[in-house]
Amino acid sequence: MSLYPRNLNEYVAQMGIPRGPKSKVYIYDPVNGNVNNTGTSWTSPLLTIEAAYAKCTADQHDVVLALAGAAACNPAAAIAWSKSYTHLIGVGSEMPGLGQRSRVVTQAAIAVTPIITFSGNGCIVKNMQFNQEKATGVASGVAAVTGERNYFENVFFMSPTSATAASFSLKLGGDENAFVRCTIGQLTNFRSEASYGLWLHGAGATSRNKFIDCEFLAWSGGTPSNHAHVYIDADIVTVPWVTWYENCLFHNNFGGGTVQVQAIDDNSTAAGHQTILRGRDNCFAGCTAVADTLTYVFAPDMNGDHVTSGLLMIAVTET
Repeated sequence: MSLYPRNLNEYVAQMGIPRGPKSKVYIYDPVNGNVNNTGTSWTSPLLTIEAAYAKCTADQHDVVLALAGAAACNPAAAIAWSKSYTHLIGVGSEMPGLGQRSRVVTQAAIAVTPIITFSGNGCIVKNMQFNQEKATGVASGVAAVTGERNYFENVFFMSPTSATAASFSLKLGGDENAFVRCTIGQLTNFRSEASYGLWLHGAGATSRNKFIDCEFLAWSGGTPSNHAHVYIDADIVTVPWVTWYENCLFHNNFGGGTVQVQAIDDNSTAAGHQTILRGRDNCFAGCTAVADTLTYVFAPDMNGDHVTSGLLMIAVTET
């Protein structure tokens, strides 16, 4: 099969995206697209993500293809991705995590937070980068997920340019979403305030979300650093509530900065809620502690049983 078949429907079908009898595909290209194009072929791309999304119909597995290039799509307003079973796929190198060239970036003059909210259900998002360039001075966010049963793979949720307290890369307030090989945060935007990579919030509405082979990145500063890779909000007040992290990296690049107090800042007082570190390849670097508090964090011990976690990644010296 050709990597880029002539028909857009053939392309998304061979990528494993669900298709239905009414499914349509629209492509946009922020470099070579045109507002007068149809968006239905490789040679007639639309110019913006908004134009492609506007053509989609909810609940029929329509797809928006985002063509990678030298320029990002710069929306003039916040995007509400509210159509369920409507998918967004970046078309480019598909390099894991960092540096995706299928980019949606709001520029500093556009005062929106977050730039995109995925409130629909059952959506698939792959090979995309989202960023927010609003200047420091006001809290800023990149992306929010309030829908359910959405699947994100190889998506880069960058740290916003603003380092102001309560700024975030990803705010999650929906149930049963999966994030696979995603990157949340970055190593190159200095974090000097109490900001967050992943912000979990909601009164009982944020349970059973999975993070598999994901990277949580930060370059933290302050004395000590108050940035957290994961911030669990006090508004999570009911159980059952659980989040799984399987073989994830929590990396604070503290060269020139400071060690983080904790990777996971847990403020929920809901007795019995759980953070599960599943697998043996969850790694923590540049953090004094896995979590504060550790009461509701669980990880496998050497015998494979799950116990309250106090383990950190350690440096190994070869002899």
